[in-house]
Amino acid sequence: MSDKIWNVYLSGEIHTDWREQIINGCEAKGLKVRFSSAVTDHDASDMVGVNILGSEEDNFWRDRKASGINSIRTSTHIKEADLVVVRFGPKYKQWNAAFDAGFAVASGVPIITLHDAENDHPLKEVDEAAKATCRHPEQVVEILAYLMS
Repeated sequence: MSDKIWNVYLSGEIHTDWREQIINGCEAKGLKVRFSSAVTDHDASDMVGVNILGSEEDNFWRDRKASGINSIRTSTHIKEADLVVVRFGPKYKQWNAAFDAGFAVASGVPIITLHDAENDHPLKEVDEAAKATCRHPEQVVEILAYLMS
């Protein structure tokens, strides 16, 4: 096994425990991985701008303040990553996850997508850019184990 500690950014859907499944799976295999992610507390993420910079009456500007601050974290972690895993869940359209995938690819960082078969068609271009498309978090863990062997 390599001595390298891999930096893996976990992007996308925040309503299920897929991140914990990957983190726990890697820990169980003794893999040397440092994980980073967006802020997954939806309210904290949405309100960071107004909480720090002041209130806004218009939701557009409230969201703009938050997205500016959040993008500093996201872009920094993606650029520092060895790999980005992008999860597209079934319930919401995750435009931010698609943006993260494109940003990672444009930054030269490989991506793995993680989504159900029902999203194959809408994500065909994103999957084309991915080095692998997984259906289950365990598959991501197995890929990481292979890369580190």
